[in-house]
Amino acid sequence: MNVTDVVVVGSGTSGQTAAFYLKEKGVNVTVVEKTDRPGGTCALAGCQPKKWFYEAAEAVAKTRHLEGKGIVAAPQGNWTQVLKQKQQFTSSIPEGTIQNFKKAGIDFMAGAATFIDDKTLLVDGKRIQAKFFILATGAEPISLPIEGKEHVITSNAFLDMDALPPSICFIGGGFISFEFAHFAARLGSTNPRLVILEVVDRPLGPFDAEMVELLVEASKDEGIDVRSGVEIEAIEKHTKGFLIRTAQGAKLETDLVVNGAGRVPDIDILGLNAAGIEHSKRGIIVDQSLRTSNPHVFAVGDCAATIQLARVADKEAQVATENILAELDLGQKSTMDYSAVPAILFTYPQLAMVGRTEDSLKQNGQSYQKSFAKNLGWPTYKRVGLKHAAYKILTDASNHILGAHILSDAASGMINTVKQAMLNETTVDELYQQTIVSPYPTRESDLSYMLKPLLVNKIP
Repeated sequence: MNVTDVVVVGSGTSGQTAAFYLKEKGVNVTVVEKTDRPGGTCALAGCQPKKWFYEAAEAVAKTRHLEGKGIVAAPQGNWTQVLKQKQQFTSSIPEGTIQNFKKAGIDFMAGAATFIDDKTLLVDGKRIQAKFFILATGAEPISLPIEGKEHVITSNAFLDMDALPPSICFIGGGFISFEFAHFAARLGSTNPRLVILEVVDRPLGPFDAEMVELLVEASKDEGIDVRSGVEIEAIEKHTKGFLIRTAQGAKLETDLVVNGAGRVPDIDILGLNAAGIEHSKRGIIVDQSLRTSNPHVFAVGDCAATIQLARVADKEAQVATENILAELDLGQKSTMDYSAVPAILFTYPQLAMVGRTEDSLKQNGQSYQKSFAKNLGWPTYKRVGLKHAAYKILTDASNHILGAHILSDAASGMINTVKQAMLNETTVDELYQQTIVSPYPTRESDLSYMLKPLLVNKIP
């Protein structure tokens, strides 16, 4: 039987963050990975790979918006060329991940891990015990409860397609479907037919409803048809493609069907019950220290019942390792703060948010002030031909920001500025003064215009 200080199950971004941090502090670490491609979803099929497509799609989108305004002819995007660049990046990740572990002195075990008791894992027939465990197994594409689901490809497979067909249907109105549809609109075939089908009454549930409506309008201008309240009854394979039948009696023909309904925690084979670890459909239940109901086990990243975002996963890994180090008398305890976690949809324009939505404030009966505008005609947007820019900032009675929502190019930079203000408990008046000295004119300097209506000490 192998015995070590800490076992990390999963070699993705949070697993690596935890493993390397612990090793730096002199803790013996073993990483277990069940797949034949170590490195995790973020590096291989998520955050990093999709950005190759986003960067190219954004360049095409900007030039299209400027056609006739300084650009004589917008370029045509080429999915296949972007794919080759992406694959050059991802191809070395699995072996590179293993080599990095070895260089750091971290033991690596290939195989599926299952708890057989509260302190013992079974990895392909081998028992391993540890003082602590960190579960970082990530998430997997959700299985669709639809007849004919075998005809649907996953988001992972979509990003490895050699070329895109003229018509594509994305099932689910979440991050994956919107981002991939925007990639296809700029990098796929000429005049593509792109449809997003969402079963509930609105897509992008975590985002502010009014801002989502504006993104749907912007998507429509790019040939992306977003349909809500659509229950898919069956998917049929035909000679020339696929036929989607809905419970409402509608029929939709398409060349490709993509599962964009999201991911669920990859925890089924872990044997959590044997280890006394509480879990639900949302994932492994943890407290603010990322500790599970088993005091020896922590869970981080997409397998935990928290927020499925890569940077959140890394921060959770840091918090979990700090608490393990505290138990080993090598550091101080730490807790996770989810009060100001930004989320960004890499469409064009981007949709970014942090904090509360207007609907959630109304539902809780919380009073608030609002600064909101849409279809911004400010010079920063006129210069790039962006018609659908918008923002919404929500504040409380003490003039602290409760939530911010931005539809724009470069929204990521603005939302990060607001996030930091929320974490630092900066008032609107203070943030306004800080943004005045931002480089001008930039998107960040535009924050001063967004904040001005909310100032306590009004400025003419």
